[in-house]
Formats: sequence, C-alpha cells, structure tokens
Amino acid sequence: MFDRLPFLIGLRYVRAKRRNHFISFISLTSMLGLMLGVAVLILVLSVMNGFDHELRTRVLGMVPHAKIEAPGGLTDWQPLAERLMERERVIGAAPYVEQQGMFSVGGRNEGAMVNGIEPEWESRVSIIDENMRHGSLDDLTPGEWNIVLGSILARRLGVGVGDRVTLLVPEASITPAGVFPRLKRFTVSGIFSVGADLDASLAYAHIDDMQTLARLGDAVGGLRLELDDLFAAGSETRAIIDELGSGYRGLDWTYSHGNLFQAIQMEKRMIALLLTVIIAVAAFNIVSTLVMVVTDKRADIAILRTIGATPRSIMGIFIVQGLAIGVIGILVGVILGVLMAWTVSDLIAWVEGAFGIHFLDAGVYFISNLPSRLIWSDVANIVSAAFVLTFLSTLYPAWRAARVQPAEVLRYE
Repeated sequence: MFDRLPFLIGLRYVRAKRRNHFISFISLTSMLGLMLGVAVLILVLSVMNGFDHELRTRVLGMVPHAKIEAPGGLTDWQPLAERLMERERVIGAAPYVEQQGMFSVGGRNEGAMVNGIEPEWESRVSIIDENMRHGSLDDLTPGEWNIVLGSILARRLGVGVGDRVTLLVPEASITPAGVFPRLKRFTVSGIFSVGADLDASLAYAHIDDMQTLARLGDAVGGLRLELDDLFAAGSETRAIIDELGSGYRGLDWTYSHGNLFQAIQMEKRMIALLLTVIIAVAAFNIVSTLVMVVTDKRADIAILRTIGATPRSIMGIFIVQGLAIGVIGILVGVILGVLMAWTVSDLIAWVEGAFGIHFLDAGVYFISNLPSRLIWSDVANIVSAAFVLTFLSTLYPAWRAARVQPAEVLRYE
C-alpha cells in the first residue's frame, strides 16, 4: 500500500478542492504559464525552422552553392564542367555570365543582376524552371534578345510578357558622337517568382546574348556548381581550386548569403533561450504552490507519518503533485503548440487576404510568406527541458514536507 501511497495521494491533492482558493489560483497560473511557454516555444522554433528551410530551398535554390571563375573568363568550359561533375559532391554544373545593370522603361528605372544562362544546363543548378509564372526558359534563344524577369522587378517596371525593356550596363561605348552608356533592348519572354527578394533583383537572358553584350567573345564568366551538401560548399570549393591550380578562383554561397543563414541560426538559439527562461519562471511558480500546499497540509502529513509513512513517501506525494501540475501544462502546451505550428502559415495568409495586410514584403525580407516547419526533435527537447525544470521545482517543497515533525504539529491539533 505504501508503495502506491505517494502516487495516489499526490493525484488526490491535485484534484481536491482547497479551502485556500489562493493556492488553487497559483496552481492554475503555474499550469497556464507552462502551457503558454511550451506552446509559444514550439511555435517560434517551427517558424524559425521554416525560415531556415525556405532559405535552403528557395534562396539557395536560385543562388549557386559554388562558383568557379578565371581571370578573363572561361573559354573552354564544357570539358571543365564534365570534369567537375565527376567529383563525388558535385551534382550539377552550368555556365553563366553575370552583368549588373539597370532596366529602364517608360521613365521607370530598376537595378538588377542579369544572368546569362544556357537554358538546357540551368536546371542542373537552379530551381528557376520550376518557378516560372509566365513563359519558359526555352524561350531564351540566342540572337532574339529575350529576357526573363522576377515578378517584383516586372511589377515595378510595369511590364509583362511581350513588352520591351532597355538594359543599361555600367560600361561606356565610345562613338564618334561621344561617350555613351552601353544599352540594349530586350523583349520580356517570361516572369518567374520564388517568393524571395531575388524576385526584385534578378533577371535571366541567354548566355550568347550576354556574351555579346559583355564583349566576352566565346568566354563565359564561370561555372555555377550544385553540391549534394550545401554546408560542404566551402571545403569543396577550396578542394576544387587546389586541384585546378592558381589560374582559377572559387566563391561559395556563404560569401553572399552566409550572414543571413548565421543570423537565423543565432536568432533561433537566442529566442529558444529566452522562451526557455519563461518556461523556467512558470515551472518555478510550482515551488510557491507546493510550499503553500505543504503549509496547508501539515496536519495530514503528521497523520501519515504516525501511521507509518516514511519521509521518502511524503516527498513522493508532493513530487507527484508538482509533476502532475507540470505534466498537464506541458501536454496541453504541446498540443496547442503543434496545432499552431501546423496552421500558422494558413492563418497568416487568411488574415492577409481578409484585411489586406501584408506582413512580409519580398522586397524587404528574403521571403514573402510566414513559413512553419515542425521538427519533432525540437518538440522532444522542449518537453524534456520543461519536465526537468518542473521536477527540480518540486524538490525543495517536497523536502520541507518530509521534515515536518508529527509531534510538533499534532500537539496543537
């Protein structure tokens, strides 16, 4: 009987109505604090995981994992691409020509990076063909001077498929009439949208047209590489450069977007730490609850001691009571947090549509929607941390209960 005594009495104390309603109120606030802390922590970490996932799939799906370049460009790029594709970590390679410029149409001007690509090769290193809203990359044919614009860039310029835009590049052409900026008229043949800031700053043209515009001849700017593990981009790029020799140079994605990724990871850790402190505050509210319960139940403790209950059993009673309060709060918080993590993206989208509010502008943030990605290992870590904090908060009140002397208490009863 005494083996089950702590469990049975501890649960009874949780369910019992108390004469002191303040104790019940403190117990409820402790439970609600744990519930809200766990739920919010699950939700926030899911959103941070969503941002991390979107960064990897969207932004880094458009940005090359690594680039191999040479001074003056690469003139014989196909054998080099095939050679690099033989490496274990390299799963794709494609040539490119990059040209910074400014689009102008109808008095509107917008700066952008224009990538000259080979449409047949681009799908090996980019998700651009999967995110075409209008048109196709196959419309980029050499000599026709077609161009594909990001959706935000096209909207700012006020153009659509079939419209013509003028590209000004920051290089001068010397003519008998004087020095003029180099410019070329393009026809918009497609519009893409990845829901990221790249929609406002990126355009694609055929690599032959960009070679002509940049006066590179048969050379390309370099090779873009897709790797099986983007976190190995730095070491793999250095290994490739060491193999190719000093005539080449390599850049990986951490040069352009590494700070963003590191910022997300740092924010995730800091937010998790801050919200864990909130859970800790709620958990240690159980201390005050149990201390008042011990004071209120001194006579019950004395009677249990006189009929044979050991100090260890008395400790167990209040540990069970505190853990019951904590476990209820944690379980409800997990259910609430998981439901919010699964529905927050749809809820935000509904609010945006219903009230005409746009929380994330792709022109400001690197994505245009609020992502959420629930990782069960995070949930397990949150539950474990909350349970440990709850258990620790029960030890001191339970220890005080075990030290109650029956003779001193019953003397005045």
